Amino acid sequence: MRLESPRLLLRLWRDDDLDAFAALSADPAVMEHLLPPPDRQACDALAARIRQHYADHGFGFWAVELPGVSPFIGFVGLVHVTYPAHFTPAVEIGWRLGSAHWGHGYATEAARLALRDGFTRLGLAQIVALTVPANQRSRRVMERLGMTRDEQDDFDHPRVPDQHPLKRHVLYRLKREAWEG
Repeated sequence: MRLESPRLLLRLWRDDDLDAFAALSADPAVMEHLLPPPDRQACDALAARIRQHYADHGFGFWAVELPGVSPFIGFVGLVHVTYPAHFTPAVEIGWRLGSAHWGHGYATEAARLALRDGFTRLGLAQIVALTVPANQRSRRVMERLGMTRDEQDDFDHPRVPDQHPLKRHVLYRLKREAWEG
């Protein structure tokens, strides 16, 4: 299974993606709005969970390849939200790309492929996205995708320690009807 656009290939993860993923996750710019900064063992464990989610559900975070340029620039895709919140159960779209690949529209392009897959093949009625308020890059991607935010949906992330500056999150939503329109 794979998804393609004229510039990108979204594919299943391979073992040879792990070094590039660890390097991407060691970049302070990439991890600025994420918690915690992972070490290699944590990166490998996350990659294993990503692969297992796909095996269990038939969807997940895809490895993003820039054919002819880079075999791995990050990940984009859909996952089940696994913690209790006012908006769960839900499927979340998310992305993490290497900072060298920012500013080229790759996150938006790949996310559009993932949304199409979610609304067509998976038949989802709604997809959510979340981030911290300060993550303007990701929020702009959410808005370019047609996702909308209601401030009443903002929440304190249950997996972030109290008093931590990344505790508060904004929630964006996109319903299939809005995506189709």
